[in-house]
This record gives sequence, C-alpha cells and structure tokens, in this order.
Amino acid sequence: MDLTLTADDRRLLTKFDTCFFERYAKLTLEHLLGEPYGGLVNRDRPDLQMPDRSMGIEVTRAMNESKIEAIRMLNELAADDVIKLPDTVADDIRQSGYAYGVAEISTVGHKEYEYWRLALPMKRILESKVRKVCDGFYGDYRSYGLYVFTKDEMTREEIYDALVYVAALQEGSSRAYSKLYISQIHELAVCDTATLDIESHAISDTRCRFFYREAVK
Repeated sequence: MDLTLTADDRRLLTKFDTCFFERYAKLTLEHLLGEPYGGLVNRDRPDLQMPDRSMGIEVTRAMNESKIEAIRMLNELAADDVIKLPDTVADDIRQSGYAYGVAEISTVGHKEYEYWRLALPMKRILESKVRKVCDGFYGDYRSYGLYVFTKDEMTREEIYDALVYVAALQEGSSRAYSKLYISQIHELAVCDTATLDIESHAISDTRCRFFYREAVK
C-alpha cells in the first residue's frame, strides 16, 4: 500500500493552517507568564501540553455572532484593507498570509480567513470545549487551560461573564479548566476558574510584532 502523501493530501491536512495561532498562544504564555509555561510543546489533544502531563492547554477561537457575516466580507475586501495599512505592515501580511498581531482587529490575512470564518460565538465555543474536557476528550492532565482568541474587543464585564459561565458549566467535574485565557491583540486576560480572579497583561505593539514574527516562521 502506497502511503505517500500527495500534494492534495498535504493541502487538505493544512487547510485551516491553525499552527500560527497555536504558536502565537505558546509565545504569549511563555513571555507574559514565564514559568511554568516555558516547557510547553505544540501537539494535539490538547494543542499545547507539558511532556510530563502536568498541564494541557486547548487553543481555539471565538467571535461575536453579529460579526460573523462581516468577517466573511473581509475576504473580498482584503486587498483594500491591506493597501490602507503602513507599507511594511501590508507587505508582512501579503507575504505571511496573517494579520493578527500586526494590524487592526478588522484586518484578516488570506491564510487566517478560514480560521476566523469557522469561529463559533463565544458562548457556544466555551460550552463545546468544557464538555470535551469534562468527557476526557483531551486525556488526563493534572491541570487544564483553555486559550481563546477573539476577534472582538471584550470589556472586563464580558470577560468576567465568560469566566463565570465556564466555572458553572464544569462545576463538580473531575476534569476541568483551572485557567481561561482570553487573547486580544493588545491584552491577554488570565482568568482563574476557582477564584474568578482576572489578571490583565498588556501587550505592546513591539511585543505584538515579536509574537507575530516568531509565529509565522
């Protein structure tokens, strides 16, 4: 039996090209939070994990339901959006296919378009991911985290509501997320599902560009 991957096979396997976001998440955790995140590796089920199984972090994306159609339209407007940006930023987006981290939140690169187009509204994605961790879909780890990229700027109240929702959904489960990470371009919110505390870590333009450049390598 010939198991050699054809060009079409490889294209299907990388269709949604989410590794950029998994790498971006790993970089933000390592550089903003330090240890114990330095040993995370990018695998699957969950996307980021410690080799000793002390921690597993699933990476996903969500958006406001009202914004889904608008994001679809961005695919047709991408050329105009890029042209309006500074030349160096526009060139980066054209070459890499990604805009997250180097352009305003409304700009979508051609490689990341499908990733955002398939995003579920925040409440639905949280419910789905909590159900999976409670059911053992991600295996057995001593602690779990859920890292959510969002295309919509969230207020502190909205982040708190998401945190309370996750805590309520997983209450009483032997497997549960201890941390919820809400990633916006210029901020990472680190939420504790036990205490309901939220820590905000600002991300400067310089750091955004660093994360972006490292993630597209």
